[in-house]
Amino acid sequence: MKKPKMAQERTLVLLKPDVLQRQLVGEILTRFERKGIKMTAIKMLNATKEQVGEHYIDEEGYLIETGEKAKKGAIARGEDISNWNSLEQGKKIRQRNINYLTCGPIVAIVFEGFGVITQVRKILGSASPADGDIGTIRDDYSLDTYALADFLDRSTMTMLHASDSVENAERELKIWFKESEICNDYETGVEKIFYDAEWTKGSR
Repeated sequence: MKKPKMAQERTLVLLKPDVLQRQLVGEILTRFERKGIKMTAIKMLNATKEQVGEHYIDEEGYLIETGEKAKKGAIARGEDISNWNSLEQGKKIRQRNINYLTCGPIVAIVFEGFGVITQVRKILGSASPADGDIGTIRDDYSLDTYALADFLDRSTMTMLHASDSVENAERELKIWFKESEICNDYETGVEKIFYDAEWTKGSR
C-alpha cells in the first residue's frame, strides 16, 4: 500500500516521571491508540542530564524566546514584570525542565501518521494543565498551573512532552532514538482504512 506523503510525519512523545510515579502510562497510551495513532517505538529509560540538556536547547535565541513566552503568561496573570529579563527567565525555565525530566524514569515514544504532530498535541492539551480543555490528558490528570510552579520554583507538571513541528520532531528523535529502534514497517487496521483508496472499492 502506498501511503500519502504526509502520512510519514513523525513525532516524539515523552511521558515524564510523574506519569510513571502515578501509574498512568497505560491509560495515556490508550488515549492515543483509541484515536488510531500508530506507535512505531517505545522504551523506558533514565534520562541523563546530557540528553535533556540537548533536548532543551542551550542557545540564546531559544532561551530568550522561552522567556518571552513566559513573560506573556506573567502579564496575563497580572504579575509584576518591571524587572523581567527574558534571557535569565529562559535559563531558569530550562534548568527547571532538566530537573523535572531527570528526577525519575521516563517513557519515550515515537508516533507516526497523517498530521500526527497536531493530533498528538490536541490530545495532550494546554501546557498549563488547569487551563486545558475538558477531555485532554493534562486537564483530566493535572491541577498544576504556571503560578503554582513559579511559587514552588519548579517546572510546570505538564506530564508529557510532544514535538511541536516537523523540524523539532526530527531533531528530538535523534536524541532519544536510533533509527534502528523505530519499527514503521508494519500496517495497522486504521492505516488500511484511511490510507488505502482501494479499501472502499471492495465488493459488497
